[in-house]
Amino acid sequence: MDVSTILLALGLLLAFVMSINIGGNDAANPTSAAVGSGVLTIRRALLLFGIFVFFGAVLQGSMVMKTIGKGIVPEIDVAGAFAIILSANIWIFVATMRGMAISTTHAIICAVIGYGLVEFGVEGINFGVFGTIVISWIFSPLCSVVLAYTIYKIIVRYMNNNDGRLQKFFKMLIIGSLCFSAYAFGANDVANATGIYMTIASKIGQVPDSVAMFWLAIFGTIGIVLGGVIFGPRVIKTLAFKVTRLDLPAGLAASLSTALVVYLFTTVPYILLGYGLPISTSYAAVGAIMGAGLATGKRLSRSTSAYLISYWLITVPVNILLSGTVVYLIKMFIA
Repeated sequence: MDVSTILLALGLLLAFVMSINIGGNDAANPTSAAVGSGVLTIRRALLLFGIFVFFGAVLQGSMVMKTIGKGIVPEIDVAGAFAIILSANIWIFVATMRGMAISTTHAIICAVIGYGLVEFGVEGINFGVFGTIVISWIFSPLCSVVLAYTIYKIIVRYMNNNDGRLQKFFKMLIIGSLCFSAYAFGANDVANATGIYMTIASKIGQVPDSVAMFWLAIFGTIGIVLGGVIFGPRVIKTLAFKVTRLDLPAGLAASLSTALVVYLFTTVPYILLGYGLPISTSYAAVGAIMGAGLATGKRLSRSTSAYLISYWLITVPVNILLSGTVVYLIKMFIA
């Protein structure tokens, strides 16, 4: 068995572990608003999360998978895929164990950049695509804040808190928003675990990219659901109860705005540019919760918010350095 085969086997194993880490860290994004507003228990929220993540990943996961697999660097070989998935896994697992909702998208994209710098140099990075992705990281949480704030104001204008039927309607609506958000999450985030193996799977299996992406989506979704069930509750509690407390209208506003932002950033760029943007669903969810909290006039937890943001910021250099170092060492060993 040659080194490439060993790295491929280990890399696919790490990709599955990565999908578990993604589920554990990011299951909070679609579910935290419904849990924080008291509409659903964590267990029921995670059940709906698993079902709709599967549909989103299988039906539309290819939109972002193509961006990560081919859009940023010319190609990703077996050694590079292993380095990318290993470095991202390490950082995401550390953050998950500390209950911090970092961006798995940041981790994997920056790991791809680290690999690209070592393998191809600066000229090998498609800064047009990468720049568009970075812009989405900035604007998506801002859009979530504004949208959640606006939706909340609209809801409370028409909502009578003493009307039991209307309360029930809004509870059903927040559950529907959770399902939509989980679907959008599946369409966007399954690529973080499996997108780097798109070209490799196509070449080895001698199948079209579309077939390879379909099976990679199923492979990644299984891990995401397992991770959400096993590790998700820890991060859900952070977003649902420690950033700011949400009542029913605020929970609905946060959930709906998260779903809309993630789905629109996934699909609209794909229609206009030919590739979906690997948006940070963590950014979108936390921005939505903050926007809804501001609309209610409640005080945000500055310490928790600052802690979350600090983890997001250091994710960028950590994963570029980790990935670059690992791929450099692997290339030296193979040589």
